[in-house]
Amino acid sequence: MPIELNKEARQQAIASIERYFRENMDEPIGNIAAGGLLGYFLEEIGPAIYNQAVADVQERMQLRVAELDIEVHEQAFGYWRKYDQAARKRR
Repeated sequence: MPIELNKEARQQAIASIERYFRENMDEPIGNIAAGGLLGYFLEEIGPAIYNQAVADVQERMQLRVAELDIEVHEQAFGYWRKYDQAARKRR
């Protein structure tokens, strides 16, 4: 599954790469080169970041599923228990 950015996010990322080069490198980078660099990062490194995010979400979901029984647990065979408790209170 290719990692893609919508048009606005892509424009912001390219502008950010251009700014990074202006402020941190000896030579600026042009718009086309910045777009190419962004494409490289998305294709080469993007999947590793995406896969880590999926693994993190899976871990969180598994923890929530493990807690589910605590949140929605119902005690079985409680019908007679309520009558037994009421009888004990009357004594």
